[in-house]
Amino acid sequence: MNKVWLITGATSGFGRALAEAALAEGDVVVGAARRPEGLDDLVAAHPDQAEALRLDVTETGAAQAAVRDVVARHGRIDVLVNNAGRTHVGAFEETTERELRELFDVHVFGPAALTRAVLPHMRERRSGAIVQMSSMGGQMSFAGFSAYSGTKFALEGLSEGLADEVAEYGIKVLIVEPGSFRTALFETGRAGTSTDSGLYPKVAQTREAVSAGDGTQPGDPAKAAALIRAALEAERTPLRLPLGDDGVTAVLGHLDQVREDVGAWEKSTRATGFDD
Repeated sequence: MNKVWLITGATSGFGRALAEAALAEGDVVVGAARRPEGLDDLVAAHPDQAEALRLDVTETGAAQAAVRDVVARHGRIDVLVNNAGRTHVGAFEETTERELRELFDVHVFGPAALTRAVLPHMRERRSGAIVQMSSMGGQMSFAGFSAYSGTKFALEGLSEGLADEVAEYGIKVLIVEPGSFRTALFETGRAGTSTDSGLYPKVAQTREAVSAGDGTQPGDPAKAAALIRAALEAERTPLRLPLGDDGVTAVLGHLDQVREDVGAWEKSTRATGFDD
């Protein structure tokens, strides 16, 4: 049976690629975006399969109504893709509270509200999938990405616990961790930046890399979308799916570093219990 997808941030990048892949398989796609006119071409090309929904995920009070609307018209939501997001570069010290809260709104509280809204419907049907678009920055971080990674770490922690809770209801949770893919994430004007005081040279290097890398990222969103679909259809869907050569290398390297750090202190840290 064809699936019903609700995809946030569907006008570009991974959201657009997943929408196109789902439509090609005959599925129904409800693409949500702050500017849904960016989906006019998809809707026109697939009038019986594609719909555009105006939704700002940071307005969490709108999540329940949006889900009710989709379920009322299509009977169910088989796959929720929490894809809407943006990047942000800045030193931790120079990232303001407002900037940090805005990032958490779009990357954590927005996806959380939509996830809570779809869960009752998926539990009732004992099926469904929630795709959380994280990043390799949800597993590791470096200078300039402390705030961004903080939101992705939070999303991954919520999702890992969620996966354990909903498995008995037949609901899958897939955390996707892309490396550098050719999306609009680093486009000038879309990549958020904190004020640069010049105090942190490594952050300046990250800014330059982000700016210079736009449009030349090695990852292909269409190939990523195909792999995400394959992971969802697998008998055993993984909890985490790093994407891209750089993403896989970064995540595995980070895991090796964690193991090294833990191992170096293992004997002492195991011996911190009461002697009795």
